[in-house]
Amino acid sequence: MDDALWAHRTTYKVPIGMSPFRVVFGKVCHLPMEIEHRAYWAVKACNMDLEEVGKERKLQLQELEEIRLVAYENSKFYKEKTKQFHDQKLARKDFKVGQKVLLYKSRLGHMSGKLRSKWEGPFIITEIFPYGAVEIKDETSNNAFKVNGHRLRIFNEN
Repeated sequence: MDDALWAHRTTYKVPIGMSPFRVVFGKVCHLPMEIEHRAYWAVKACNMDLEEVGKERKLQLQELEEIRLVAYENSKFYKEKTKQFHDQKLARKDFKVGQKVLLYKSRLGHMSGKLRSKWEGPFIITEIFPYGAVEIKDETSNNAFKVNGHRLRIFNEN
């Protein structure tokens, strides 16, 4: 399990434009076989001046914040492109208040039968909300409720 997590955390991710390891630690991951002289790194760390270490740490934190901002921008750009692609595939439906529509039955069940209709209605549109929500009411009982506009289609009385 540890190896799978390590592989996941060090693999380049397209939505953020870098690996999760780099987002957290601010540097590219080096595998253990790539680190040749750990003792040299320890001596180098011990011989540093405290003020210089503080300045270096501030620089590292600023670089880490920049890396996270880049990852955020890449993720935002990726989501916008995905939404744009998704929205291209949607069929736009324009409804008007007072229009008759049919409602798709999503909870029809497995044993619905071949001849049963998946559409019920007609309903009358009473209000249209932004982002595709539509309020409809039943002609007979006047019960009003909100549904997603994608579940509706125009009722032809012919």
